Amino acid sequence: MNILFAASEAVPLVKTGGLADVAGALPAALGGRGADARVILPKYGSIPPELAERFETIAVFKVRLGWREQYCGLLKADVDGVVFYLIDNEFYFRREGLYGYGDDAERFVFFSMAVCEALFHLDFRPDIVHCHDWQTALVPFLLKTRYAYEPVTRDALTIYTIHNLHYQGVFGKKLLQDLTGVGDDLFDGPAGLEFYGAGNCMKGGIQYADMLTTVSPSYAEEIQTERYGEKLDGLIRWRAGDLRGIVNGIDTASFDPMNDSALDTPYRGSLVRKRKNKLVLQRELGLRESETTPLIGIVSRLTGQKGFDLIGPILEELLQEDVQLAVLGSGEARFEEMFRSAEARHPGRAATWFGFNDRLARRIYAGSDLFLMPSLFEPCGLSQLIALRYRSVPVVRETGGLKDTVTAYNEFTGEGNGFSFAGANAHDLLYTVRRALSFYRDGEAWQRIVDNGAREDLSWSRPAKAYMALYGELASKRKEKSGWPVTS
Repeated sequence: MNILFAASEAVPLVKTGGLADVAGALPAALGGRGADARVILPKYGSIPPELAERFETIAVFKVRLGWREQYCGLLKADVDGVVFYLIDNEFYFRREGLYGYGDDAERFVFFSMAVCEALFHLDFRPDIVHCHDWQTALVPFLLKTRYAYEPVTRDALTIYTIHNLHYQGVFGKKLLQDLTGVGDDLFDGPAGLEFYGAGNCMKGGIQYADMLTTVSPSYAEEIQTERYGEKLDGLIRWRAGDLRGIVNGIDTASFDPMNDSALDTPYRGSLVRKRKNKLVLQRELGLRESETTPLIGIVSRLTGQKGFDLIGPILEELLQEDVQLAVLGSGEARFEEMFRSAEARHPGRAATWFGFNDRLARRIYAGSDLFLMPSLFEPCGLSQLIALRYRSVPVVRETGGLKDTVTAYNEFTGEGNGFSFAGANAHDLLYTVRRALSFYRDGEAWQRIVDNGAREDLSWSRPAKAYMALYGELASKRKEKSGWPVTS
């Protein structure tokens, strides 16, 4: 089976978030199960030169964007066993950042159209085009409208994955009409892109893809509700029969405390060896060195979505406990000031590092005893998976992928790999942290919780198996509709 991933970012070429991990790691895992899974993304100026120079141009063509015709180059290279294609247009993509420009609508409408045009020039024919988030949401729409009768594209099946429903690619109606060349009859109709007087790219993907996925079963249920549905819940409920939730994995070879060069002491299940890394982290961050003091780690964007409004009201009470806090991240100024002030009031007990530092993040995962992640919503979440991999016990709110991957410890059965609370309430969070701390003081119970987490399969093996089954299900549906013989 041939699969083409269309995404706006993918490791190891370029990354801003979890989407890049999925778009880079999942194709490799699918390849291990017999699929030919390849990736197409923009040729950004921020792709490292040592990787960019591997690519060779295989085609040059024009992309019609409204009344314009824009140059497009198609490049190809094998990177770490996965074939990548790059869409080259320096006007749109030779920039340092990936997103946040005033012409993002034009840039990613161009990219979606270029992906469709590239199907005529690729050196393989995809059975399924797997699109990700709003930046490629127009691909299913275009394939079912503009390209519906082209011999090369008319049989292409599409899957659309929602990584975060909050970011939908909503732009002015006239702008999107101009870029896509779609008239009022299609744009405003029941199956159009119109969205409360504007235009919505993600709506096109949800309506026109043959199947839909999102990144956890719980998030698949949540986005069908008004609370989490971001005004698309009605449409998602309409497509509920075609929606699946599949939890992401992580690269367990990269995130491996036995072979992580960022750590001082390699370890697997030994808490004694893990706590040697805690001492090194405490020394690095200016915290009081103590193997026995529980250290709470946070590695996150500092935004309201991540639950920091819940931390603020109880932060002082939390730091009255016998704990330490290590925070790495950046985001809203009010949250940065909240942690900066806490560090000033509690020297040696709270430490912050604003920005992103991958090696420090790994040391926090390894050096922390608990990992705090009280998100208001979390489609999947990777940090709690990495924490489990590094034997740091997660404390999470029961939402989305956090609910699906972290099970609250039950002292009567001995089951559970972390601690969780349901309500978006600050004192529920404080109670849950205190409960976790009570078990931390019981060495036998804590080892049991850590061991429970260590038994979890966090790799891409299970997600890849689930996606292969989904691809097979979609292909079978197409064969049944067309009258083709269905083979097992």
